[in-house]
Amino acid sequence: QAELGLNEHHQNEVISYMRFARFKRGLCLKTVDSCFQDLKDSRLVEETFTVDEVIDMLDGLRTVVHGEVESELINTTYTNVLLLRQLFSQAEKWYLKLQTDVSELENRELLEQVAEFEKSEFTSSNKKASADLIKPKLAPLNEGGSELLNKTVACLQEENEKLKTRLKTIETQATAALDEKSKLEKSLKDLQMIQGDQKTNANQDITELENKVAALKCQFEKTLNDSTANQKFLEENLVTTKHDLLKLQDQLSTAEKELEKKFQQTAAYRNMKEILTKKNEQIKDLRKKLSK
Repeated sequence: QAELGLNEHHQNEVISYMRFARFKRGLCLKTVDSCFQDLKDSRLVEETFTVDEVIDMLDGLRTVVHGEVESELINTTYTNVLLLRQLFSQAEKWYLKLQTDVSELENRELLEQVAEFEKSEFTSSNKKASADLIKPKLAPLNEGGSELLNKTVACLQEENEKLKTRLKTIETQATAALDEKSKLEKSLKDLQMIQGDQKTNANQDITELENKVAALKCQFEKTLNDSTANQKFLEENLVTTKHDLLKLQDQLSTAEKELEKKFQQTAAYRNMKEILTKKNEQIKDLRKKLSK
């Protein structure tokens, strides 16, 4: 037996409505049949008719049938509205909001399923007794409904308590996260200050080295331009300069190691290393010039 996917009570309600609809449909068909029969009895009394007479009879029949069918369709629409009104009124007493999908009313598969259901219900040899066909009216909101509402309120209150507990947990986690964020921001500021101090010290060291190299360069140029009479003094000064260069090279090497330690985590490390490399090359060039 075809089913509509409803419980027994609702399925019986559907059967009751379908029985009402079948009855109304039968009345409509009988009315249409009577229209044709009236035409036969009142107009078809002669053996021959002209084309105009046939057209006139068909137009009159069409007008009568059109009016009867239109009246029945309008009445069916109003009947369906009253049925929906009963369902919606009962739903509102239960504080429910029903929804309908009009597009499903033209679903061919569902329509065929309803047709099969009607066929199995009203053509089966095991038809239900007429006493079983009498259905009670829609029940109003009663004590059972109040009990259901009370249970629903209790469930909502329980759910509300769970949500409150969860909210407290989330607030605690959020507070902890904010504290951790504040600590991280403070640590970041301290680190930035340290990096700034290191960058300032590095710039000062580089400036001092550049000044020393510039002073040595001036001194070398002055020594190379001295006269031959001061050559002995120049050689002695050259020895002293070599010692200074060695000392300066040692200082540069030491400073380079210190700077590498200081700036191995900073962006300025590579730039300073390139500068030191250039300075070493300049010193090598100076040493070559002095050797010459």
